Amino acid sequence: MDENLDDLYQEIILSHNKRPRNEGELDPRTHDAEGYNPLCGDRLTIFVNKQDDTIEAVQFTGEGCAISKASASIMTESIKGLNGEALEAKIAEVMELLTAKEEPTVDPFEMGELAALIGVRKFPPRVKCATLAWHTLQAALNNDEKVSTE
Repeated sequence: MDENLDDLYQEIILSHNKRPRNEGELDPRTHDAEGYNPLCGDRLTIFVNKQDDTIEAVQFTGEGCAISKASASIMTESIKGLNGEALEAKIAEVMELLTAKEEPTVDPFEMGELAALIGVRKFPPRVKCATLAWHTLQAALNNDEKVSTE
């Protein structure tokens, strides 16, 4: 990966960790779930207000490492307004970005700040930190109350 992109990705992660977007409990909400990463100790709760199959609002609360908090913050920004297949595709795209055996080709202009998560792949134990928010989102949408990365 280009060193300049690496630096930019790191800045995005640090920015979302220091000033998380959409942090706080969402009320009203239609879905919520708690996520836990026992390896790192991260705990997140994802709150979703979904109307007519569209994500109207999404927020999170919790404690965790910089990667976990940044991933949750970036997630909330990237899924607002999505519905049905578009939402499922976005979740699948991020999970592929983080867990594929081969490093995927990323167009930072197309992916936006989500592209910053590719840097996590360099640290395999931290992938669970980055995927926690996404697993918890899926649990909330499936009306599961809790999820763990183990």
